[in-house]
Amino acid sequence: MLKIRIIPVLLYKNHSLVKGVGFRSWRRIGTAVPAIKVYESRQVDELIFLDIAATPEERMVDHIEIDQLADECSMPLTVGGGVRTTGDFHRLLRAGADKVSVNTGAIANPGLIDEASRLYGSQCVVASIDFMRRADGCIEVYGGGGARAAGKNPVAWAREAADRGAGEILLTSIDRDGTMTGYDTGLIRRVAESVSVPVIAAGGAGNYEHMRQALSDGKADALAAASIFHFTEQTPVEAKRYLAARGFNIRI
Repeated sequence: MLKIRIIPVLLYKNHSLVKGVGFRSWRRIGTAVPAIKVYESRQVDELIFLDIAATPEERMVDHIEIDQLADECSMPLTVGGGVRTTGDFHRLLRAGADKVSVNTGAIANPGLIDEASRLYGSQCVVASIDFMRRADGCIEVYGGGGARAAGKNPVAWAREAADRGAGEILLTSIDRDGTMTGYDTGLIRRVAESVSVPVIAAGGAGNYEHMRQALSDGKADALAAASIFHFTEQTPVEAKRYLAARGFNIRI
């Protein structure tokens, strides 16, 4: 059985780490290298680094900067932001990324997932799916950093991405992002039950009990979080201890 992973998320914009609420109202919270060094000392399983300005600015995350950050990071590193071609995958993997997260680029060209998984292996391809609940109750996938509705259902899109070769699904609730009110366990579970690849739950973690709920009720395989580690005294290692004490298969 795979061990459950605790994965801090670093959001990057204009040369700084930022955090917002609902993919908006960004506030600066520091710089990347010191944060990576802190997480190195706090026994995290992996890191996710996303350049949230890359897609709106129609560019790819800076692979030279990733090369520098990867030198400071001994844990597996997933990188995303403006990825649109297999060439982008190639540059990021050569720079030191272990996995590449693709979102808007895959919505525009689903075949990118097929081609990237064929060239580099499905273990390198993370399909990032951001979703929002509309006023009419429907749940829809959004691209462009949460700015554009994609006309896709997140469960169906996750299934398609996995069938095309994505090795993991990073599933983020835009509504709950930065709120620290808990994960959207209902949607997480629907996605987890529809795919055979690991589902990383993101958006809403405010305490360790929220993490337990995402695992037990949502059937998530891994937990991504940001605000809980940036704005509270709670830590990845304490989250691991809390979950391990409740019977979850955690690497301590």
